[in-house]
Amino acid sequence: MLDRVMRRVIDPPLNRMGRALARRGVGADSVTLAGLVLGLGAAVLIAGGATLLALVPLLLGRLADGLDGAVARASRMTDVGGYLDITADFLFYGAVPLAFVILDPAANGVAGAFLLFSFYVNGASFLGYAILAEKRNMTTQARGAKSLYFTGGLLEGTETIAFFVVLCLWPQWFGPLAWIFGVLCLVTAASRVLLARKVFG
Repeated sequence: MLDRVMRRVIDPPLNRMGRALARRGVGADSVTLAGLVLGLGAAVLIAGGATLLALVPLLLGRLADGLDGAVARASRMTDVGGYLDITADFLFYGAVPLAFVILDPAANGVAGAFLLFSFYVNGASFLGYAILAEKRNMTTQARGAKSLYFTGGLLEGTETIAFFVVLCLWPQWFGPLAWIFGVLCLVTAASRVLLARKVFG
């Protein structure tokens, strides 16, 4: 829901940074992998109980996730780069809930499983829509230039990052917050399915 607004705010500085990195020969795929390593490092810290410390690599990793696209736009966008980017995103988004389950399986296990289930359903609706959009040669730059067709929704990347930050600040609230966020993820997926039926039906 907030990604469209956030893109207008963050794209100009990201594009400047991306051009600077591209001039120095830094590749977009390298930035993607660096962001993934940082994100997975944050998950390891969360699983170990250092949730506040995990905020540093978590936010740096999300910065890299936005920066890789800027580097690609300043040099050369490739299909494999977009594929690597979305795969890294899904790895990160799955690793953080798993880390909270590992942190406290008794308290967080069921809520964490439900959250991961909702991410799975939401991800399937997102990727399925992108496949059909590609098949029909649909394009959009509402959320920046992307290798895949990005549909909007109630919950997008901005809301998920904010959710992860809140969990790191107040890990004791993981259970109820995961249930709430999971339900909203399923609402997002359902709305995307209805949109697909309208657009592609």
